[in-house]
Amino acid sequence: MFTEGLKGIVAAQTTISHIDGRMGLLIYRGYDISDLTNLSFEQVAFLLWYGHLPTKEEKNDIKRKLVINRSLSRTMKEVIKTLPKDMDMMSVLRTAISSEGVPAYKWTPTIDQAIRLTAVIPTIIAYRQSLVEDKPFTEPNDNINHVENYLSMLTGSKPSKAVIDALETYMILTLEHGMNASAFSARVTSSTESDMVSAITAAIGTMKGPLHGGAPSGVIDLLNEIGTAENAEKVIRKKVLNGEKLMGFGHRVYKTHDPRAAALRKKLVESKGEDSSLDLALHVEHTAIDVLNELKPGRALYTNVEFYAAAIMKSIALKPELFTPTFTASRIVGWTAHVLEQAENNTIYRPQSEYIGRLKI
Repeated sequence: MFTEGLKGIVAAQTTISHIDGRMGLLIYRGYDISDLTNLSFEQVAFLLWYGHLPTKEEKNDIKRKLVINRSLSRTMKEVIKTLPKDMDMMSVLRTAISSEGVPAYKWTPTIDQAIRLTAVIPTIIAYRQSLVEDKPFTEPNDNINHVENYLSMLTGSKPSKAVIDALETYMILTLEHGMNASAFSARVTSSTESDMVSAITAAIGTMKGPLHGGAPSGVIDLLNEIGTAENAEKVIRKKVLNGEKLMGFGHRVYKTHDPRAAALRKKLVESKGEDSSLDLALHVEHTAIDVLNELKPGRALYTNVEFYAAAIMKSIALKPELFTPTFTASRIVGWTAHVLEQAENNTIYRPQSEYIGRLKI
């Protein structure tokens, strides 16, 4: 039976995550996502890789392993330096990660390989950005956690706690999201008994496509157009009455509240008053929901994770071309978890196609 895009076809059984779009649920290894956002990136990554939350000793060990794997190899630095300056960051990531394909990366994949690739991606992004902008590169800081280190390398300064917390929450919420296109790419590649690097290179190439990893630039445009809280209702009401799409609202999977947006909102409320961009996003969401309920009653339109992702990226003045790479720096954990799971009971993916061309008899 032909199903376009394999929609609705179950291609694997997994213990990594579960999505219930009708109920608005996202589960990592049995834990509701809302119960994990007060943990660190390192702890939740450990959960996805190992299947259980870390003990204190295991938490310290995973932090140590991520720290010691942050540095770029000499080969990787040379590869990045030789790439054209106008090459987009996702292509740089794909090429730099593929250069990691030394003999140590072979079937079967290991968690240590997953840790290395997760640790090095933020450094690749920051190093490349320093070359493009012709600025000194801020080396990894061994004394701070994964997300703060990424921000520190990228900006060259110490970010505020509110921004660190917001970005860490966003990255936790986007570590994994079921059998999406890039996770499927990783599993298909791994199913041939290819190596972890090849699987992740395939996933990055898939994430690069705008239908999957597209930047939430439309939300940034909306927030920039509104500018201040006083303008929110006027701008939103005008857009809704004109039949314009309200960027950052609605999701193709979740038919109710996006649980990731709800968790991000909760984190932003906790730090309200500490960052004006994040405060504006909270106000815009509240206003938009009120206007939508008034003008489009019965339509269940709620904010999605891209809405708050855009607000966070705006607060740290992240350039639009770095949105999808930053998304990749979190989703690498989910991809590697899928590669590891695929290897546990591997069967090569071999779907059929249906010939609908001409027959010459």
